Amino acid sequence: MQTLTTVAYNKNEEEEKKLILREYRALLRALKQRIKKGDKELLRRAFEIAADAHKDMRRKSGEPYILHPLAVARIVVEEIGLGVTSSICALLHDVVEDTEVTLEDIEREFGSRYAKLIDGLTKISNVVDLKAETTIQAENFRKILLTLTEDPRVILIKLADRLHNMRTLSSMNREKQLKIASETSYIYSPLAHRLGLYEIKSELEDLSLKYTQADVYTEIAQGLKETKRERTRYINEFIRPIKEELERNEFEFEIYGRPKAIHSIYNKMRTKHVAFEEVYDLFAIRIILNSSPEREKEDCWKVYSIITNFYRPSPERLRDWVSVPKGNGYEALHTTVMGPAGRWVEVQIRTSRMNEIAEKGLAAHWKYKEGATSVQESKLDSWLHHLREMLSNPDTDTLDFLQDFKLDLFTEEIYIYTPKGDMRVLPKTATALDFAFDIHSELGARCIGAKVNHRLVPLSYQLKSGDQVEIINSSKQKPSEDWLAFVTTAKAKSRIKYYLKEEKRKIADDGKGMLHRKLDHMGAPASPHNLNELCLFYKKPSLLDLYYGIAVGNTDLKDLKEFTVQNDKLVHTVKEVKADTHLLTAEEHVTKPKPAKNAELIIFGESSDKILYKLAQCCQPIPGDDVFGFITSGEGLKVHRTDCPNASRLLTNFGHRVVKTKWAKNKEISFLSGVRIIGMDDVGVIQKITNVISGELKMNMRALSIDSKDGIFEGNIKVYVHDRDELDVLCQRLASLDGISTVERLEIEDKE
Repeated sequence: MQTLTTVAYNKNEEEEKKLILREYRALLRALKQRIKKGDKELLRRAFEIAADAHKDMRRKSGEPYILHPLAVARIVVEEIGLGVTSSICALLHDVVEDTEVTLEDIEREFGSRYAKLIDGLTKISNVVDLKAETTIQAENFRKILLTLTEDPRVILIKLADRLHNMRTLSSMNREKQLKIASETSYIYSPLAHRLGLYEIKSELEDLSLKYTQADVYTEIAQGLKETKRERTRYINEFIRPIKEELERNEFEFEIYGRPKAIHSIYNKMRTKHVAFEEVYDLFAIRIILNSSPEREKEDCWKVYSIITNFYRPSPERLRDWVSVPKGNGYEALHTTVMGPAGRWVEVQIRTSRMNEIAEKGLAAHWKYKEGATSVQESKLDSWLHHLREMLSNPDTDTLDFLQDFKLDLFTEEIYIYTPKGDMRVLPKTATALDFAFDIHSELGARCIGAKVNHRLVPLSYQLKSGDQVEIINSSKQKPSEDWLAFVTTAKAKSRIKYYLKEEKRKIADDGKGMLHRKLDHMGAPASPHNLNELCLFYKKPSLLDLYYGIAVGNTDLKDLKEFTVQNDKLVHTVKEVKADTHLLTAEEHVTKPKPAKNAELIIFGESSDKILYKLAQCCQPIPGDDVFGFITSGEGLKVHRTDCPNASRLLTNFGHRVVKTKWAKNKEISFLSGVRIIGMDDVGVIQKITNVISGELKMNMRALSIDSKDGIFEGNIKVYVHDRDELDVLCQRLASLDGISTVERLEIEDKE
């Protein structure tokens, strides 16, 4: 793993004062067009309070802390497009949490409106506490979403705060970098995407990749740097005829090419299994028109017509978000055309208004709201309304809520019509039942079927864009647990769980009465202590489950004879019972380890203690991989790669179970790994491959499977290696063979 370095901070007191003043003046310049009478005094006062409150504080980099709120305020204005009120709140966003300043002080100085915003920022200051329990983390995230529905500026300022923290993450230790970057990619990037902040979303993704997979990030960044001259030449050649034609048609426009985000290129390399050199669409051409509101749509399509006069378009790659904007307000016309030298080029056509919405998201949505169409206006408002509905459920403080909500953040959309022709926007995988819940929660709960384009379909039918759907319902219908297997929207999942829990609660009331009567007969009160003891004894995760089990006969109250009552407390007289859910701490794992058969050893933390572990099957790490330890509830300690598909979820939701990990040096132990190889199906190709593995590199090969079709072969090879370096050497040697086009690491799921 490449080490990320940072430049040492070295400024004296006088230089610091000048730097702080320069940043403050830059903020005033950014706000110049927005400042009204009295605003300058408020900004000055906020700056003075923040500077004084943070005067003895420094960031990990060594620089004065006040530079952070100043930077956040500038991001809020320059990159998100908010105004004076948000700037003041950005300057003060950390004072209540980190200093002696109170909310009452803020209210006295600035009024209740500012105090309310600062309060919202303080409540979500740590979205996911790195040491918090899972349910607390989900509850914190719920608080974020509540502030989003009350005043979206809170979450926009919080995104600016996170963006600056990510820009300055190099001064943090490796463990913090990994956790913060994972949390960013898991929660903040999708949230920025959903709010239409595409520039910020892309930068957050790139920075997350920089710290979770530094080697990959560096490789792509270096590749972009080396190909810059060639790309510029190609872009100029591509643009020239379009530019001349647009000028001849008297359009006011900007046209330029820009490289795609590093994370976007990485996704393409990963999904298409290609190297950087094989990714052709490294950039997109963007055309921004200066059009009047009534001519926007017409002008975009005229420009599309001009482009396709010069270059042949790919029909399946046309995206019309001008006629039907995305759910987060994004509008543009995207097409992919065949450019010179047989290369596909993506072209994005927008007006200046659309461009501002694409870059500033929610803030720009507000700015243009008065003149917006009903479709544009209803998109974001509808999503916020759905969010309020989900949050109104008192049981949404669980991890399930966070998982369900994420479903709606990063997804392609389809457009579905009601029988009357009203349009609804749903995720691409939505079913007829999802559509019913999208219309109304009660309609979803009573849904028994649907007609799609006048044809009867089951509840699980997956909808396609353009479908017209009529819901069939019955007063006798009730939500079923089976529904959770096929619904995909957060709203549907949330409401089904709510209905099921309500049903369970009604049944559980009978069990509650039975238990309380039994306890009363034993002379024991139904105190929190006694009820908790019974939950542990019966191995139930909650009181609701205990009561429900009693009501349906799965939990036998005769077992209470194993308890006696001492001083109003139930005492288990047979044996000490421990909860199945007890988690061992890292310290408990380390004490007196006894190596088991086939168990390997690993070093944790800064100590030289070695403890037993298992390798995660989802990513199959080997020495040399960047890894972290994760304490599971049933299988002890597992080691995952930091680029594991599950890494961001584990690091974000279960930070308290993550253990700092590094490999012990041991060349005597071999690890199962493998490669995936693609090439031309030629005579002797298998012999060449086995010669390299067994002959040249003397590696122990466990399995080789080759499948050939239409002159192309694809093979999976499983080998035992000592570390990552050996696997890299194997990949390089195989890639150098004639006729081999792709060699990449194989993700193994070894069930033995």
